Amino acid sequence: MGKLLEVNNLSISFTQYVQGLNRHDSKVISDLTIEVDESEIVAVLGSSGSGKSLLAHSILGILPYNSKVTGEIKYKGQVLDQELKEQIRGKEISLIPQSVNYLDPLMKVSEQAIGECEDEKEHAERKIIQREVFNKYGLDESVDDLYPFELSGGMARKVLLSTALVRDPTLLIADEPTPGLDKKSVEETIKDIKNLKDHGKGVLLITHEIDVALKTADRIAIFYSGYVIEINTVENFKDAEKVLHPYSKALINSLPKNGFKLTEGVQPLDEVPGCPYYENCPIRLDKCANSKPQLEEHESIMIRCFNYKGVNDGA
Repeated sequence: MGKLLEVNNLSISFTQYVQGLNRHDSKVISDLTIEVDESEIVAVLGSSGSGKSLLAHSILGILPYNSKVTGEIKYKGQVLDQELKEQIRGKEISLIPQSVNYLDPLMKVSEQAIGECEDEKEHAERKIIQREVFNKYGLDESVDDLYPFELSGGMARKVLLSTALVRDPTLLIADEPTPGLDKKSVEETIKDIKNLKDHGKGVLLITHEIDVALKTADRIAIFYSGYVIEINTVENFKDAEKVLHPYSKALINSLPKNGFKLTEGVQPLDEVPGCPYYENCPIRLDKCANSKPQLEEHESIMIRCFNYKGVNDGA
C-alpha cells in the first residue's frame, strides 16, 4: 500500500494582539506527525475544542490569515503546497466539515453537492450520483431545492456528508461526521467510510467519539493538548493493557463498559515546558517536568512518553 498522506512535525500557532499592540503567539498544534495509507482509516481522537479540526484545515489550506504553520504535509509523496491544495481540494481530497456553516446559504443544497462542472453532461452525470447519495441518507427529492436555512440540523449534517462523497475522493477528511445524526445514519456513515477504504481510498477521521473510532478505524491517534501522544491499532485500543500511554489507558478505562473510571485533571491550555500530560500523569519522571518526549516507534506503536513501560508494570 502506498502512502496517501504524510504529516511531519506540523505546528500551528496564531498571532493575536491583546491589550492594544501587545503581540501574543498562541500555539494550538505542536509537532504533529501522522500518516494515512491507501485502504486505511486513521482516527484522530481527542476532546472537543482541542484543535483537531485545525489539522484538517491545514491539509486543505483554509486556515485563517493570522495562522503560522511549520512542518511538512505530503500527498502521494508530493509536498502539499498552497497551489496544489487549491487544485485538488474538493476533488481528490474531500472534507466533511464539522460545522453546517460551511454550506452556502444562497445556494440550493443539491447544487452544492454537485459542485462546479465543465459542461451539462458532467452536471447530469453528477446529478445522478448526488441523488443516489441523498437517497441513501433519507434525503428525498424535495430536499434538492431547499436552501440550508430550510434544513433541520440532522438534515444539514447529511447534506455535508453527501457533498463530500459525491466527488468520490481519494482521501476523505471526516471532521466530526456523526454528531447530530440518528443511529441509522451513524451506522450508514461508518459503512460508507469503510466502503471507501475497501476501494483503496484513505480516510482521516477526526472525532471525539471513541466508539465511532473503535467501530471505524484501523489505527487510532490520540490527540492531547496539541500533540499526538500515541498511535496504535484499533484492536489494541479495545484493551487498556495493550496501549502504552497513561492517558490512552485512562481514556479506555473511562468508558462505561469498563467501569466509567474517571481521572482528575484537565488538558493544559497553554504551552508547558515539559510533557503536556505531566500534571495528571501517575508514572511521571522528574525529567518529564521540563523535557518534552518525542514521538518514537516501539514495536509498530508510535508513543510520546519517557516512561511508557511504567503504564503496565506499575513503575
